[in-house]
Amino acid sequence: MNNNNELEKNSFTLIDDSGNERKFDVLFTFSSEETGHDYIVYTDNTKDENGNVEVYASIYHPEEEHSRLEAITTDKEWKIIDTILKTIEEELSKKNNQG
Repeated sequence: MNNNNELEKNSFTLIDDSGNERKFDVLFTFSSEETGHDYIVYTDNTKDENGNVEVYASIYHPEEEHSRLEAITTDKEWKIIDTILKTIEEELSKKNNQG
């Protein structure tokens, strides 16, 4: 990943396995006291077959100048991220229904 200055701009570029540059928008970052990791949730704004925006999550290291992304490998971590995403989705849905 490029340096953290780009994260502050809410986007970053990664090189995929085929050598192609892909730009991602940062949705949010958070730290988990439960796991001791920092997480980044991001999207390239592509949609799946159901029309839902593809969202990705990784462990990252905000203290490093050139932070790297690490795969999330435990069900516990995915459950934490899934809970946060569902909470955000519910809050957005409530706001949209009120307005």
